[in-house]
Amino acid sequence: MTKRIETLAIHAGRTVDPATGAVVPPIYLSTTFERSPDGTYPQGYNYIRDNNPNREALETCLCQLEGGVAGAAFSSGSAATMSIFQALSPGDHIIAPLDAYSGTSKLLREVLTPWGLEVTFADLTDVTQVEKVIQKNTQLIWVETPSNPLLKITDIRKIAEIAHQNHAICVCDNTWATPIGQKPLNLGADLVVHATTKYLGGHSDVLGGVAIAKHETDFFNKIKRIQKTGGAVASPFDCWLTLRGIQTLPYRMRAHSENALKVANFLSNHPQIETVHYPGLKQHPGHEIAASQMQLFGGMLSIQVKGGRENAFNILAKVKIFTRATSLGGVESLIEHRASIEGLGTKTPENLLRLSIGLEHPDDLIDDLAQALS
Repeated sequence: MTKRIETLAIHAGRTVDPATGAVVPPIYLSTTFERSPDGTYPQGYNYIRDNNPNREALETCLCQLEGGVAGAAFSSGSAATMSIFQALSPGDHIIAPLDAYSGTSKLLREVLTPWGLEVTFADLTDVTQVEKVIQKNTQLIWVETPSNPLLKITDIRKIAEIAHQNHAICVCDNTWATPIGQKPLNLGADLVVHATTKYLGGHSDVLGGVAIAKHETDFFNKIKRIQKTGGAVASPFDCWLTLRGIQTLPYRMRAHSENALKVANFLSNHPQIETVHYPGLKQHPGHEIAASQMQLFGGMLSIQVKGGRENAFNILAKVKIFTRATSLGGVESLIEHRASIEGLGTKTPENLLRLSIGLEHPDDLIDDLAQALS
């Protein structure tokens, strides 16, 4: 029987505890597991860095939500990203978005380029440009869509096709869309990565990451070996919290998206706003592609305000419901001046504010922004 995504979010990876009958799975904090007299591990677990029941449950759940066959839950989204890149070899070439998440960009520029990887940053919304920067040693194309913080939309199907024509892997960061809003593996991507810290956990109280593979390849098994050897594994409690958060993910994402569209429509008509970046708006340059590959447009949007950096900070100072904080995907609405978070070298406009639209009543959020913009 094929289960719908709401049912999978609640039941995938979860079983009633056979020892007690507990409906909610217990947290397995043990770091080590008993061997049988013959030296085997009949329960399938030996040491917490290798595997753990809570981590296995989370990986199983996310594989079913994303449509993958194998998963690896990490201690953070950056740890997942790092392990994927480390599964390549010095001399290999990567293509990454010009506006990649600042943490990923820093990993590539400051850690992995000195290590020996070659990186080209390109506009992945321009297929022709991607084709031009492909090299004989290109092994991986990294996709982020919608992008952070400009919400540019990349055509996953076309980029995956280019990657495969050149014997490269296509990896998609699906943190902003989640498997409720977008299924990159169904669109041709080979791997999906998430910062589970964000929408999957959903309550701003857990750190984690995950990589999900469409096929269990040698490359993915190398990622797993790097994870286990390096120890970048998610803790049992973090896995338990994330799995609990996922139970409400389909309903939260619908509400985040509905609220974001209402806020975006309000802001797009406000005289103090230069530009609203939200793919759910028909005037967004990537709207048609987004509509073709996304089921929901998500809860993130960015605005560029008139008056530059100074006015952006004036608006930040006046909000009452929005919280001035980085990160995203929690039930509370957040607002931040992204350029100052990203620091030196940022290409983010100084008049840009990034908004994570929460689950408050959208009219209250609109009222708060209206008074802050006045």
